[in-house]
Amino acid sequence: MANTKSALKAIRVSEKRRLHNRAARSRMRTTIRKAEMAVAATGPTPDAASSVQDAISIIDRTASKGVIHRNQADRRKSRLMKKLNRLQAQA
Repeated sequence: MANTKSALKAIRVSEKRRLHNRAARSRMRTTIRKAEMAVAATGPTPDAASSVQDAISIIDRTASKGVIHRNQADRRKSRLMKKLNRLQAQA
């Protein structure tokens, strides 16, 4: 257990940040999953493209807050776009 006031406060702050980061990461993963399902189910449609754009926006927002590293954000965006572009090339 923490002994000083500052250590107790640090525990409170880190727990609050952990919960905030967890929620942001969860929101990002959910939108990525929805975008991947939209791409797989509907193929190259405006609906799939808009869901990918929404996911990319949330990925960027999550990275800008420092929840994930920008390289991870770029990698996730790249993988989403590759899936969408592959379907558009087939159509």
